[in-house]
Amino acid sequence: MLTEAKKKKFQVPHVYIILLGVILIFSLLTYVIPAGEYARVEAPDGRMVVDATSFNYIDQSPVNLWGALQSIPKGLGKGASIIFFIFIVGGAFGLVSKTGAINAAIARLSKKMAGRERILIPVIMFVFSLGGSTFGMAEETLPFIPMGIALAMALGFDSLTGAGMVLIGAGAGFAGAFMNPFTIGVAQGIAGLPIFSGMTYRIFVYCAFLILNIGFIYLYAGKIKKDPRKSLMYEVDQKRENHFDFNQLPEFTTRHKLVLWTVLITIAILVFGVIKYGWYITQIGALFFGMSIVVGLVYGYSVNEYAQNLIKGMSELTGGALVVGFATAILVVLDEGHILDSMLFSISNMLAGVPSTFTALGMYIFQCLLNFIVPSGSGQAAVSMPIMAPLADLSGVTRQTAVLAYQLGDGISNIFTPTSGYFMAGLALAKIPWDKWAKWMLPLIILEYLLGGILVTVAHMIKFGPF
Repeated sequence: MLTEAKKKKFQVPHVYIILLGVILIFSLLTYVIPAGEYARVEAPDGRMVVDATSFNYIDQSPVNLWGALQSIPKGLGKGASIIFFIFIVGGAFGLVSKTGAINAAIARLSKKMAGRERILIPVIMFVFSLGGSTFGMAEETLPFIPMGIALAMALGFDSLTGAGMVLIGAGAGFAGAFMNPFTIGVAQGIAGLPIFSGMTYRIFVYCAFLILNIGFIYLYAGKIKKDPRKSLMYEVDQKRENHFDFNQLPEFTTRHKLVLWTVLITIAILVFGVIKYGWYITQIGALFFGMSIVVGLVYGYSVNEYAQNLIKGMSELTGGALVVGFATAILVVLDEGHILDSMLFSISNMLAGVPSTFTALGMYIFQCLLNFIVPSGSGQAAVSMPIMAPLADLSGVTRQTAVLAYQLGDGISNIFTPTSGYFMAGLALAKIPWDKWAKWMLPLIILEYLLGGILVTVAHMIKFGPF
């Protein structure tokens, strides 16, 4: 009974509870923080930006309890375009996942590489990193974790290597993403940047994280191959019953190939449309919805099967999508209480005289810490970017650098923090205790944070843009 009571006492609050608490706190702060506002002016390129010299205090307009409650539906309405964008993209990729094409492709790759041991590690991690970078592969990694562990152990490694190939591979792509619609797309949309702009530098960031993460797993796997007893999971792994049978892998059919070709062609069209025509959320959402229809046709789904699987893919992202609305409710409270600009004014005054490089690093550190509280990528963007974008304007940091600081701060700890739901579910599937994973991962996490800080600094130095 005491053990159960302790577990309940130390239970991590759900992200919705955390956001509701933040809404309440900021509602109370509207009674305390003086109201004020900046004028917004049109920049030469047509954007609306903060006029740094125009701040004025105005009459107090506190948000009461009724106003705080109304902020939720208002936030959902304000974030509707992003919320439904997440639903459409999530439904499309849920449909792709349901076909089993990705599973079959990984299985075939594994069979071809059998016997070549460590060479398989960078190949598998590269594949998962592309998933993390292009469509925010996170929850989708879960079915592959048991397969990864069984494969790793069949090749003479351990369960940490197997789970790491999947989770750390996808995590490298997620943190260093160059076209993840759920993080970069959402954050750039809020910041008023062209969607997926700055891709050249982001590809460099992606490569840097991928090389670091592959190197970590590759060297570790070699050490375990030589002496399995050095594994933190050695005793647990000895009792595992799952084995990888190369003769019982799912068949990689012609339909699976057509599904994957459809996804690749869609991504190519996406890149072309964004660069050539400046596609935004509406056009990208339409493209992915069209992809879902083609996938349904080439895989041979009936119209009802297509609809059911599309809805299922959407429903699996309901919690994550609606987090955007709850997070946007915070912005509603700040706006209606007229304290957002007052907070920006105070922060900019504190940063006066501070080199803008330190401001960029400060944004990065803030996002790193925020991710332990709000682990949802799109939710964190909705919470932080409305503040970070104008702060960047006021402090001499480009908005693109602010988005990069968010992207790295959000992505690095997703496979480390116990508040990350899919990650903890992945460890449960892998039968790996969090404390053992954390002890094993800590050196890599530290290196990733350092690498992220360097990359944000470089981004600031090169005036990562377009603005």
